[in-house]
Amino acid sequence: MVRRMSVVVITGGSRGIGAATARRAAAAGWDVCLSYVSDAASGDQVAADCRAAGRAAVSVRADVTSEDDIAALFAAADELGAVTALVNNAGVVAPTSLVQDMSADRLQRMFLVNSVGPFLCARAAIGRMLAAGRGSIVNVSSRAAALGSPGQYVDYAASKAAIDTFTLGLARELAGDGIRVNAVRPGIIDTDIHGSGGDPGRAHRLAPTIPLGRPGTADEIANAIVWLLGDEASYVTGSILDVSGGR
Repeated sequence: MVRRMSVVVITGGSRGIGAATARRAAAAGWDVCLSYVSDAASGDQVAADCRAAGRAAVSVRADVTSEDDIAALFAAADELGAVTALVNNAGVVAPTSLVQDMSADRLQRMFLVNSVGPFLCARAAIGRMLAAGRGSIVNVSSRAAALGSPGQYVDYAASKAAIDTFTLGLARELAGDGIRVNAVRPGIIDTDIHGSGGDPGRAHRLAPTIPLGRPGTADEIANAIVWLLGDEASYVTGSILDVSGGR
């Protein structure tokens, strides 16, 4: 099958899974437009790495809860070429908490970033993909969506469960238009997000609970995402792929 790469938009592309996905996508032949929220230096470095791989790349400051920021992100992507792929990766987690102690502000932020943001980004991407006659969206969910994360962050798990349902519904809505929609559910991955949740050593502490005996890496998740984006997965839509070491 002929590879027809063009531009992929990757939210939260300055670190962790997003950064690994940007580099892997560039290596696979995609031009890359990535977003970051606050770390411009890291975003610029990832874009530079993509350019070093021979692809066009740009990093853009964009909050996925802001419609204006999303418009600016996709306008920058348009400058690179036809947008035919989107990776909804940007997400947040909060410190461990019982539901009874969660504030409304915490819940609103969790769902705005993790659930509403992907809807808004997909909305921006769909029109472009319809114009191109093809497209692929990969949503980054979490195994927490299936496990619930009791006593840790039920809100995070619930916000990712919304992404699973979004993936299934949008895949069926767009299948007739040649646009595929899938999700990847990472398990315990060794990235900085655990520090954001107040437990930087969590991935390695929980290694004994993982059948493969270790946390995953950002590159392992990126490989799955980029496979789903490409023509090798041309008959895959509405699928939720667990990449979790068996947990």
